Amino acid sequence: MLGDPAMLAWVAERASSAALTASVCTGAFVLAAAGVLRDCEATTHWEDVAELARLHPDLTLRPDARWIDHGAVVTSAGIAAGIDMSLHLVARHAGRELAAATARQMDYPWTDPS
Repeated sequence: MLGDPAMLAWVAERASSAALTASVCTGAFVLAAAGVLRDCEATTHWEDVAELARLHPDLTLRPDARWIDHGAVVTSAGIAAGIDMSLHLVARHAGRELAAATARQMDYPWTDPS
């Protein structure tokens, strides 16, 4: 996928018109290759931060963050961090109460950092 210019162009086009584009774990590699992470802070799985930085030295990476909300672009670290990011997005779009209820329903120990 990273070597497929047509797919990367499609991702870039979709992201440019989307209200929200998000990635979980190494999905950040796709967004970076498509140019979506330009001018954003981003994160990815801790094991892959160095490789993402090597491939895209222009990116501002925060390997310490579980997820980063940069407005229209949101990235998460590992898969479990993707759950935290998803609950953050529920809170952002539908309220903290619904996010907390969703976490309870999932039996997930979510702590809203806001």
